[in-house]
Amino acid sequence: MGRRERPVDPAEGPVQGFAHALRKLRQEAGGITYRAMAKRVGYSVTTLSQAAAGERLASLPVVLAYVEACGGDLAEWETRWRDVAAELAREMREDDEAEAPYPGLASYDVRDAARFFGRERLVHVVLDLLERHRFVAVFGPSGSGKSSLLRAGVVPALRASPPGPPPEISVITPGDHPMRHADLLLPRESGDSLVVVDQFEEVFALCHDRRERAEFLDLLLSSRRPESALRVVAAVRADFYGRCAEHRELAESLREAGLLVGAMTRDELREAIVRPAMAEGLVVERALTAAIVADVADEPGALPLMSHALRETWRRRRGKTLTLEAYESVGRVQGAISHTAEELYARLSPAQATIARRVLLRLINPGELTEDTRRPVSRAELDPLGDPDTGVVIELLARARLLTLHQDTVELTHEALIGSWPRLRGWVDEGRDRLRAHRQLTQAAALWAEHARDAGALYRGARLTVAENLFAEEHRDDLTPLEHDFLLASAARARRASRLRAGVAAALAVLLVVAVVASIDAVRQAASRSGAWRRRRPGWWRSVPPPRVRPIPSWPDG
Repeated sequence: MGRRERPVDPAEGPVQGFAHALRKLRQEAGGITYRAMAKRVGYSVTTLSQAAAGERLASLPVVLAYVEACGGDLAEWETRWRDVAAELAREMREDDEAEAPYPGLASYDVRDAARFFGRERLVHVVLDLLERHRFVAVFGPSGSGKSSLLRAGVVPALRASPPGPPPEISVITPGDHPMRHADLLLPRESGDSLVVVDQFEEVFALCHDRRERAEFLDLLLSSRRPESALRVVAAVRADFYGRCAEHRELAESLREAGLLVGAMTRDELREAIVRPAMAEGLVVERALTAAIVADVADEPGALPLMSHALRETWRRRRGKTLTLEAYESVGRVQGAISHTAEELYARLSPAQATIARRVLLRLINPGELTEDTRRPVSRAELDPLGDPDTGVVIELLARARLLTLHQDTVELTHEALIGSWPRLRGWVDEGRDRLRAHRQLTQAAALWAEHARDAGALYRGARLTVAENLFAEEHRDDLTPLEHDFLLASAARARRASRLRAGVAAALAVLLVVAVVASIDAVRQAASRSGAWRRRRPGWWRSVPPPRVRPIPSWPDG
């Protein structure tokens, strides 16, 4: 006889109420055992029993299998499951709307200055560099806190620093067309201004137009001129340091005023862990602080992982206390992102899981000799047909703070998600060549559309062959309608060109045959004439009269 299930209080919450209802369904089915249910539907005993454990909401396929094994109404239970999932999403949104002391995977922003601790020393170093130089670059590995340092540290410090009025400050990210920010880099009549260029590496990773890239860099570096009223500070991922050498003046600027951001000291880590919670009237267990410091010390790229783990621990706080128990339940620093992502992924239907994979891969730009980077994408590209399920998936990923939604674009909240979620990392690695070709295809299709679908912008030759092989039938759903049309138009053009070449080749072949036949006929005729001449009687030349010779007149003497 199996072990008795732990009692579940249906009044404790929506998950517990749903689990209680599942148990009741099983009892109404005659108390069928989980082993017998597993044989009927193909799920393991553990998976089915966990669906009714009341610890978390099981995925829809598992719930429907549970209901099928018990002879329940599948349509009714699918509706009940979706109602519970919607209620959980509302609760998550309410949690997010509460004032969390930690931003999770997102960087600290200007509005988070009151909760930003542990980087005071580096803030003063950057301010000192800006006093002495008009162009400053802050380098560091992904996840070292460069963006937070500038947004929540340097910008508020400049706005608060006396004497005199603060400079006019703008924060930009280059994106694929950095020159759209040109107006912010031009001389102003209002006095000094500062431009913070966050994610500076996008100039190389996303902007593929060399001329636009050079124009943007020249405009940035014009701040170095003595008469300029503009100052620039840029946050650059360390693995793009070598790419900066492609621009001579940029390389020179980095030698003069570059700052490398390393790992936080243990004291700085304690400040970053404890003081944001204190600012919200919360308490962090000493054991929790010690555990996080031990997990993160000497890891310069682990700050977003730490912040995400702290945010998840905060969501599971006991009263006003953040506990070690909650921290361990979310997988600690190294496992918290994967825990959050997998928990969400398990709640998706198979169709939604496919959409999630497609959406996430579109938001990644695979690196070449560099780490992978996030790629801001327009909502129109992610959901060109307005599919309701796509909108739901994007919203769920955003509520879990795995995606960040802007007015018109969507992006991964941080590149740490790529390396810390094994499922996503596996998707990227197994399809890296296809993903790289997809980014090129997206860019080529957009250029084709910009040029009124000019045939000159279509793929041809080996490039078309590679794209058709990579995006065969099983991967066609990964393409947007524009990309699909682009490949179809490229293939149609290639077929027309092939038919034209075949026609020209056939015509040339006919001409060649005609020329050969004519040549052979001419040779035969020449040979025929020569044979007739030689067949005349012997001595025929004797009968030929000699040529008449006209005498040469003689000139008289004298």
